[in-house]
Amino acid sequence: MASGNENNNMEQNGEEHSGWLKLDIHPWVFFISAGLILLFVILTLVFESHMDNLFTTIQDGVSYYGGWFFVATMNIILIFIISMLLGRFSNIRLGGEGAVPEFSTLGWYAMLFSAGMGIGLLFYGVAEPMFHYIASPLAEPGTVEAARTAMDFTFLHWGLHPWALYSLVGLSLAFFAFNRNLPLSIRSVFYPIFGERIYGTIGNVIDIMATVATMFGVATSLGLGVQQVNAGLDHLLGIPQTPMVQLVLIALITAAATWSVVRGLEGGIKLLSQLNIVVAGSLLLFVLLVGPTLFILNALVENIGYYIQNFPALSTWNETYENTEWQNGWTVFYWGWWISWSPFVGMFIARVSYGRTVREFIKGVLFIPTLVTFIWMTTFGNSALNIEMFGAGGIAKAVQENIPVSLFVLLGNYPLDTITATLAVAVVITFFVTSSDSGSLVIDIITAGGNPEPPVIQRIFWAIMEGLVAAALLVGGGLVALQTAAITTGLPFAIILLGMCYALHRGMADYREAQTFSVALDQYEGREYKTRATRTMPTFGRRTFWINTDLGRRDRKK
Repeated sequence: MASGNENNNMEQNGEEHSGWLKLDIHPWVFFISAGLILLFVILTLVFESHMDNLFTTIQDGVSYYGGWFFVATMNIILIFIISMLLGRFSNIRLGGEGAVPEFSTLGWYAMLFSAGMGIGLLFYGVAEPMFHYIASPLAEPGTVEAARTAMDFTFLHWGLHPWALYSLVGLSLAFFAFNRNLPLSIRSVFYPIFGERIYGTIGNVIDIMATVATMFGVATSLGLGVQQVNAGLDHLLGIPQTPMVQLVLIALITAAATWSVVRGLEGGIKLLSQLNIVVAGSLLLFVLLVGPTLFILNALVENIGYYIQNFPALSTWNETYENTEWQNGWTVFYWGWWISWSPFVGMFIARVSYGRTVREFIKGVLFIPTLVTFIWMTTFGNSALNIEMFGAGGIAKAVQENIPVSLFVLLGNYPLDTITATLAVAVVITFFVTSSDSGSLVIDIITAGGNPEPPVIQRIFWAIMEGLVAAALLVGGGLVALQTAAITTGLPFAIILLGMCYALHRGMADYREAQTFSVALDQYEGREYKTRATRTMPTFGRRTFWINTDLGRRDRKK
């Protein structure tokens, strides 16, 4: 076993480590995060018969006592992001004045949208509006008013709030990484608050919380996705919808994600993201043209109008005067899910957003995906409502019996249903792969101390872990377990997000003040001022391991 100095000399001399695996990790964050996640998987599998009741109890408790906090947090973040868009920091460029975007605008949109909520749109595009139509908390079920309210709630859950959340995390990470030269990690955002202490225990705790939240947020989406793939295969080939089939599907699709991991960001995630957009767009266009086109177009305008009119009331509604628990199973679940997803989506968006201005970033992340989401939800949701209200019906019954099959029941009402159902399964699978790959990349960056290019073997490890957690959740309690995982991990991370708002504002204020001072100094001395773009990526407490040999090298830049 070579010593640390010997290994360093080997690296400096350019010698190859044939037969050795290189690991680049932050030991505290990596091992504690992996240990906590593995402990959850083991406990779920060992106590499988008791987990269903436990998940239900946890979900009910967190939703009942913490629902108001989720609602308040999401609204505060949305207001903050809009203030950043309209405020004095909107012309700051991520990376400095000379920074140039790495990806085309279309490629950028495709990647952030695929990472954002692709699987969820396919899973809930038909099911959610139909559920709200037949079980509305604010209107008599099955009425015209219930249909309008159904789309109001659907737009609330999938509209500006989640994308404001992603904007906050993505913008914060990109700014502190590209403009302040700090590692690409959640703890970096809190430098204006904690200063050098982000390199110690406080920073480790923040990154561990981000890692665990990301893992369970991604696993929730993967669990939903594999249920829908199984439903599609049952619809097409008669393959039964059973936990065993879903576990096999998780294994197969996780293996496909490994291919994307090996291909890398440019060849893997970008390629599959663009493929997702093409196939999903084709499916959307088919339903729009073959379905009730005029009804959909009218509904799109009306849905957006009602969303804007009712936005203040719906976004602050806490079910205070209604004797139901409807909100706990829907709005609170969504807010917890989006919060637990935010480290994953935010870091991924930050990773691909170098060179964008704050204004361009927020417009792209907040408004474009929201509009596309509204078009998607209207096309599929209102097509289902049209069939249920004015056509043959049957979709509401299918949703009540089996949520994942709802999309395929809708497609069965139109021509070429075998082809379109096949395309739908393909889209879910590709979204599954990109979510797994993107999620493993983000978790790997965090647990590698902010290293943006960690070894591939580590991303493979985290991709497998995501599959294991999704499998454990499905075995331990199905949909209830998936919802519980999202809500429970989202609650503590919501506190971090509120602190992130303050830290980002303070960090940008300090940055702008430094820029103003530099401009004044350079003008006084007769020099032309220009901010330099930088892509230097320091890391936190990173250690490189060759199998079991600690090289003793620690790269840390304060």
